[in-house]
Formats: sequence, structure tokens, C-alpha cells
Amino acid sequence: MKTIRISHPHSFNKSELPPTVLALGYFDGVHLGHQKVVKTAREKADELGIACSVMTFDPHPSVVLGKNVAYVEYITPLSEKETLFRELNVDYLYIVNFSKEFASLSPQQFVDDYIISLNVKHVVAGFDFTYGRFGKGSMETLPLQSRDQFSQTTVEKLTCNNEKVSSTLIREYIREGEVSKLPQLLGRFYTISGTVVDGEKRGRTIGFPTANVQPHADFIIPKLGVYAVRLKVNSKWYNGVCNVGIKPTFHENNTKPSIEVHLFDFNEDIYRKNVIVEWHVRLRSERKFPSIDELVRQIGMDKQKAQEYFQKKYEHTCFLS
Repeated sequence: MKTIRISHPHSFNKSELPPTVLALGYFDGVHLGHQKVVKTAREKADELGIACSVMTFDPHPSVVLGKNVAYVEYITPLSEKETLFRELNVDYLYIVNFSKEFASLSPQQFVDDYIISLNVKHVVAGFDFTYGRFGKGSMETLPLQSRDQFSQTTVEKLTCNNEKVSSTLIREYIREGEVSKLPQLLGRFYTISGTVVDGEKRGRTIGFPTANVQPHADFIIPKLGVYAVRLKVNSKWYNGVCNVGIKPTFHENNTKPSIEVHLFDFNEDIYRKNVIVEWHVRLRSERKFPSIDELVRQIGMDKQKAQEYFQKKYEHTCFLS
């Protein structure tokens, strides 16, 4: 997959770019609805014998257009989206810098500059995709503004349990700690990539050494609590239990949560290693214990519960990722 970054105004023209079928969207999460859009574009490209491309935008529009929004937490930061698009067999990824100037384009200007000028022969997008100033362009207006230069496919709403599969719903589940519901929306377990950094090293003193994971980007962090997780390190997956929290048993005024993963039957030094945390199920909320001994007993029970979860999972299902 070739990634092409575009800033407005751009100077690309048709002669510089291959003809493609273009999947349009912001695609945070690259969930099953998004995957349906990209796979539809891939199928259409194969049918036409041309390349498949995806256009996404960076940063999030709310950072540029929203009031007092300094940053946005993502289900899939840009680097994660790139990886997922590559896995979906995309040939070209256009990353458009979302600026105030770009956002002020009229719908027709957007079509002229970011579809026709990029040599797009067919557009695929979700039924609710909008474009141009104030989002006035839609999949209904797109044929009127195509200048007969391209055709289009509109992908209808995808639902799960009578709810629309959406980034908004996924964000809600993550923030509420309901990570076990995410595979039915994402088609995979939710993951966060990061680096193992120096921590307080308190876990090893109580018999449960942990890897303190510092996320690589502005991921949405699941609700404080204890989770059954897998950790990928050195290309291998390991089962474990993870605490997301402020460690109230040891700290009175700590406000910055940490992600600490204890792996089962594991004793390697992974300090400074890049890892991936895969979130499976929330076991309990974080709470303050009256003594270290009671905390240790609870961690032991958490570990047992997580081990039972993975044993059952291995017996009855295959992992989605």
C-alpha cells in the first residue's frame, strides 16, 4: 500500500495518479461498517480492473472546527488505521490534512479537487457520509456534482443487536469498560499499542510483576478497572491480567491512570519493548484495599478468573485477531 499525504491546496492532477475506486470516510475504528465500505471498494476495483484507494482525514475535524478541543482520543490513531487498511488490501491511502481552509471548500470544490482531480472512477461511501462546507454535500448530491466523471456506490447502515455499528457506540463501550462487546462491532478485539516503561516496581515486591505500558498515541483508554487481556511482545501473544487505574491502595491523590499488565508464567525482561494490549473482558472495578495482604489476595483471584476466561476461550472459540 502506498500512502500519499495531501495538504490543501494540492497540485495533483489526473495524469499523475492511477485510476482508482475510492472509499471515502474518516474511519475511526475501522469497524465492521467501515470494513464493508472498504471491501465494497476493493470488489468494485477488482471488477473494473483498477486500483483500490481510501481517503481519510487528519487531524480529527473536531480539533480544527470544535471549540476548546485541543486533542481527540482515538479508537484507531492514524498509524493503526494505516495497518488495518493494508490488511484490507488497499492499494493507495490518501491522508488529507484537515484544515480550516479545506473545511471551507464548497461541496462542488471538494468533488472537483479531491475526487475528479485524483483520477477517481468510482466512489464508495456510507449512506451518512457528508462533505464540503457545513457537510452540505451528501451521497444524494454526489451524482449531481460528479460532472459525469465517476460513478458511485452507497453502502447502507450496518446494525448489530438493532443498533447502528458506529464509532460513537464503540467509544461509549470502551469508556464504560464494556470491551467484551467490541468484537461484534470491530470484528476484532480492541487493542492499544505502546511501550513498556519504567514503573514503580511495586508489583514485583508483592509477587505480581507488571509491565507498565505507555500508549504510543491518543488511544481511548478503557474505564478504570481490572481486565483479562493479551499482550503481544516479540511477535508472540501472552495471556494476562491488567489494571487500569490510579492505585488508590498506594496513592491518595494520584489522578493519572496507568496501564499495568501482569503476564502469566512469564519472566522475560521486556522493558522498552513495543507491545500491543488486547482487551478481552472487564473483571471488576478498581478499589482501595485496607491492607496490602487483602490487595494481594484480590489480585490472586483476578488472575485466576482471567486464567479461567482464557481457558474457556481456548476450548470453545478462536480469537478474532
